[in-house]
Amino acid sequence: MFIHLGGDMVVRAKEIIAILSRDVQESSTVTSTYLKQEKKRKQAIVISEEFIKSIVITDHAVYYSPVSSGTLKKRAAVNVDLDFTEKE
Repeated sequence: MFIHLGGDMVVRAKEIIAILSRDVQESSTVTSTYLKQEKKRKQAIVISEEFIKSIVITDHAVYYSPVSSGTLKKRAAVNVDLDFTEKE
């Protein structure tokens, strides 16, 4: 399944490693350092320059999304439920 991150950006749900609130980056030095290292190793994609509400880390990229982390987590949970239902 896929998750819409905002704009015209869609990623495979199974590629997502973490969905973080943007506030976490600013409040934690450990998270900030980790994200800087990930940006060096992976492609950084800013979906909307005006609004960044969440950070989505995948196998290949770090996405800065205008969609809140709570909404993205709900979308991911719906995809998990759909995947589980299809396998039965």
